[in-house]
Amino acid sequence: MTSAPSSTNAIKKKPKVIRVLLVIAGTVSVALGAIGVFLPILPTTPFLLLAAGCYLRSSERMHRWLLNNRWFGEYIRNYQQGKGIPMKTKIVAIAVLWLTILYSAFFVVNEVFVAQLILFAIAIGVSVHLIRLPTYKKPL
Repeated sequence: MTSAPSSTNAIKKKPKVIRVLLVIAGTVSVALGAIGVFLPILPTTPFLLLAAGCYLRSSERMHRWLLNNRWFGEYIRNYQQGKGIPMKTKIVAIAVLWLTILYSAFFVVNEVFVAQLILFAIAIGVSVHLIRLPTYKKPL
C-alpha cells in the first residue's frame, strides 16, 4: 500500500507532455495488440506488454484498466508473472499463424521469393517463441 502514493507521485513528477505521449503510445500499442489477436503477423504479447509499461509510467488509471481488462488483463498478468499462456491459446495461435502465413506466401506474394522467405522466418520465429513460453494451467 505504501508504494501506491510514491508511484502516483513519480507519475505526476513527469512532464505532462511525456505522460500524454506515453498514454498515446500505450493506446496505440493496445490497438496493435488487439489487431494482432486476429492478424498473426502482428505479435500481440509485445504490444500489450509495451502498453502496460507505457501506462505504468504515465497513468495509474489506464494501467489499472489494462490489467483488469476482461480480454487482456489475465493474459498480461499471467505473462508478467511467468505463468505463461494456456495450451489451447498456443495451439490456436500457431494454427492461425501458419494458415495466414501460408495463404499470404502462396496467394498474396507468390511471385516474390524474398517476401515468402521473410514470412516463413516470421512464422518460425513466432512459433518458436510460443512453444518456448511456459504453458499456463488454471489452478483447480
